Amino acid sequence: MIHPHTELRFIDDSIGYGVFATEFIPKGTITWILDDLDQKFDEAYVHSLDPARRDRLLKFCFRDEYGQYILCWDIARYVNHSFNSTLIATPYHFELAARDIYPGDEITDDYGYFNLDYPFHCFPEPNCTRTKVLPDDILYYYPEWDQKAADAMKLFNQVDQPLKHLIDPMCLHKVTAIAAGKDTMDSILTCYYDRTSKLKAIR
Repeated sequence: MIHPHTELRFIDDSIGYGVFATEFIPKGTITWILDDLDQKFDEAYVHSLDPARRDRLLKFCFRDEYGQYILCWDIARYVNHSFNSTLIATPYHFELAARDIYPGDEITDDYGYFNLDYPFHCFPEPNCTRTKVLPDDILYYYPEWDQKAADAMKLFNQVDQPLKHLIDPMCLHKVTAIAAGKDTMDSILTCYYDRTSKLKAIR
């Protein structure tokens, strides 16, 4: 579920739609969280679909650490990519505001931590040498993303958290301890879907 202070807006013909903040969302706020309305599909089911539905579905899905395709039920599916994203993923099935997000700011993610099936070619961004997202980006950028998430998490208890009630009960104790400064965050590497391990298991 996306933060309630967001809305869908048309950007232009090249990008299409995007998600924007309608009110101030401070750094450290849960801005998206996986909930029980989000749909999960296994790989075999997705690839059994007719091409038209399969391609449409894959356009809006990301993959979790188990290789399942996740389709967000709300406007979160329209969150665009940026190498300087306003959000940062965590290993606890939610994303935090990586900086203060002001009304009118676009809500963005770095698609590098979404276990893409294929490279994603991006529009150029100022002061950034990356031009495409690769399926294994998480293996190279995790230290940067871990630090970004840890910095945001320091503010977790200092800001309003309208989505806190949706935290996975299996993660709640850990998240509470981290927010209180009594534990450290796990690495975003735990979110990586290792296709090579899957192939080895099949063989």
